[in-house]
Amino acid sequence: MAKEKKIFFCKECGYESGRWLGQCPGCKEWNTFVEQEVKPVRGSKTVGIIDRPKPTSITNVSSAEESRIKTGIGELDRVLGGGIVKGSLVLVGGAPGIGKSTLLLEMCRNLVNSDVNILYVSGEESLSQIKMRGERLGAVSEKLLLLSDNDIDNVENAVRDCSADVVIIDSIQTMEAPGIESAPGTVTQVREVTSRMLQMAKTFGAAVFIVGHVTKEGTVAGPRTLEHMVDSVLYFEGDDSAGFRLLRAEKNRFGSTNEIGVFNMTDKGLEEVENPSQMFLNGRPLNSPGSVVVCTIEGTRAILVEIQALCSDSGFSMPRRTSVGIDFNRTNLLIAVLEKRGGLSLSGCDCYVNIAGGMKINEPSTDLGIICAIASSFRDKPVGDDMVIIGEVGLAGEIRGVRSSAQRIREAAKMGYKRIIIPKSNMNSDLNDIKGIEIIPVNTIQDALEICFK
Repeated sequence: MAKEKKIFFCKECGYESGRWLGQCPGCKEWNTFVEQEVKPVRGSKTVGIIDRPKPTSITNVSSAEESRIKTGIGELDRVLGGGIVKGSLVLVGGAPGIGKSTLLLEMCRNLVNSDVNILYVSGEESLSQIKMRGERLGAVSEKLLLLSDNDIDNVENAVRDCSADVVIIDSIQTMEAPGIESAPGTVTQVREVTSRMLQMAKTFGAAVFIVGHVTKEGTVAGPRTLEHMVDSVLYFEGDDSAGFRLLRAEKNRFGSTNEIGVFNMTDKGLEEVENPSQMFLNGRPLNSPGSVVVCTIEGTRAILVEIQALCSDSGFSMPRRTSVGIDFNRTNLLIAVLEKRGGLSLSGCDCYVNIAGGMKINEPSTDLGIICAIASSFRDKPVGDDMVIIGEVGLAGEIRGVRSSAQRIREAAKMGYKRIIIPKSNMNSDLNDIKGIEIIPVNTIQDALEICFK
């Protein structure tokens, strides 16, 4: 009989090791390894040739378009790629209290009106607690079935008995497989339960949504294989001090990635935001040094956001550099380019850069906006309130082209802006039909600074 072996797992990222390690090689956290016993898996019985799957020619495989179910929430349908795909497994992650359960219950409220059978499984709340939230959101119907259980076998039986079209599991960290001798939420349990749910989704043709808690790094707790097993990974994020929430698709086998949906959290639940640019620019100070409007592309949507910068004399031997919503290393690189190519002496100044509203941007098209915002604060001269700035900055101070320039310009014109600075390489015939806004092409950061402060 095979002996049981012990493996050490990282509680933060799921990294496996044959021995205990002080620092995890995967997530670089300290003292996160726990010991678990892993029982050997018995070999499978030999099956007949008739039962074995045979290879099929790709020409004989039908490629019919996926059958989708509209959720009734436009922003959620946008992120999912047009609606819920039957037989798919979707992971929804987010910080505690961010609104994951609220979003899914609102989805249930809309689906029950479309003749869709729904099973809501909770391992954290009782049936009465779920109903209280459902009554507040108006999600009360005979087609919405509730189950308070954390046994995956009972969940599978319930899905089979009620013929559910949509199944919601809240949350993956509370579910357990009876055959695994470890506590719910451990790496072994999460991996086994997710595998069972994937098989359940493909077997019964039900769309399964699983809710996952996140670590302090912002990733879903559990092994990294969890995100590889599912069809879609959605992250629900937002600023605790603000009411808006962002639903971001990090992975989607049935749609585009990096698509976002914008919501506003109210006392009546989540409300869709049809014009994110207006929401992010609401309350922007006019004629204020250090404030610049840029246009970023999130998925298929152009969004205007405000970049704020503050430069002040440093009282430290080493000036401070802080960025919120933008990559810290990218900010330091742009400050160095501004000093070398723009002629500004920032070595004795503390520099702070922030994306107003809590938005997080990784797109390089905001580089020129960041540089102009820092220069505006350093010179104490405001950039025109009617101007939008886009462009990627290279180490030589050149302005490189960005994608979807016409879409960005149209969004700026729609929001009432009169001037926009873009890379000269983006000037083409597609921009000739855009009216109501002055397009200013630039080659270097010196050209952009002269236009901003002339």
